[in-house]
Amino acid sequence: MPKKRRSTSQFNLSFLDIMFCGFGAVVLLVMLLNGDMVSTRQEIVADLRSEVMRLEREVKVGEDHLVSLQNSMLQTEQEIIRTEGLSRQVITNIDQTKLELATMSGKSQASREHINALQSDLLNLDRESRRIGTEQQTELARGTQVREFIGQGDRQYLTGLRLGGKRVLLLVDASASMLDETIVNIIVRRNLDDRTKKASPKWKRTIRTVEWLTSNLPADSALQIYTFNTSATPVVTDLKGKWTATSDNLNINRMLATLKQTIPQGGTSLYNAFAAAARMKPRPDNILLLTDGLPTQGKKKPSQNTISGSERLNLFHQAANVLPRSVPVNTILFPMEGDPMAAVSFWKLALATGGSFLTPTRDWP
Repeated sequence: MPKKRRSTSQFNLSFLDIMFCGFGAVVLLVMLLNGDMVSTRQEIVADLRSEVMRLEREVKVGEDHLVSLQNSMLQTEQEIIRTEGLSRQVITNIDQTKLELATMSGKSQASREHINALQSDLLNLDRESRRIGTEQQTELARGTQVREFIGQGDRQYLTGLRLGGKRVLLLVDASASMLDETIVNIIVRRNLDDRTKKASPKWKRTIRTVEWLTSNLPADSALQIYTFNTSATPVVTDLKGKWTATSDNLNINRMLATLKQTIPQGGTSLYNAFAAAARMKPRPDNILLLTDGLPTQGKKKPSQNTISGSERLNLFHQAANVLPRSVPVNTILFPMEGDPMAAVSFWKLALATGGSFLTPTRDWP
């Protein structure tokens, strides 16, 4: 009897093993992929957390900076308020200073007027002391004049100046200040042309005074004329070192003609003028000085552009120290503004040297 064939199934154990193995592989693959995704997600989360922390730190720094800026702005506003207060205070101080300056200017003007009044009284006393004997001296002078000088009526009066001497030296100030009596007008005139400078009323008056003096010198005296500003030179160069007789009309006229062509300019060095007088051989025995104030420089030009009244007075005393001894200095002062000590200083110089001092009126000689 034939054996029965055993029926076989298509889904045997081997196939199931294969299926389970495949399913396990799939599960394993899924688990592996899931692990990678979790790791990646954790890294992303860590990165985002770091970025969030960084942003939080930046926000914190920004908030701190904002607070700092707010504090700075508050401090700046306070500084502006304080500065505005100081500005108002400065403006108030400026106004107060202007008021004080105006008050001081008024006091200074009053002081100058008081000084001028004292100087006027001093000059009046000096003229009064010389008034006695004036008529006799006038007659004597008229009889001994060596040159004719035409004055304006009774304004051609004798002054009390000591016009005697064997050798008379005229020192004529030819600095820029001889152009006018006020500082403003001097500045204006020194910038004009030479013809206008020579026609300045003050300078023409100085030349007329020189003409009057040369006309009233004794007939037996000799004359030399020097002009001075920053230096001192004889008015006629080829007569340097020579004394010209007052009767020598030719050379006297040369001196006066050259003086009329002189243009006032530069500063004033009384030191160089007196030093030139001391160097003359033979030396003068009488000096007639025509000037308008205290010197502005000494032997050399100063380094600074401005000079105070006390410095000018010091320069005057330095100049007086180089004068030749025992020679009288007779000063004719044409005063200008801003030099209150000039009259007193030259008056003292006249007393110390045995000379005289005169401040003439504007219509003299």
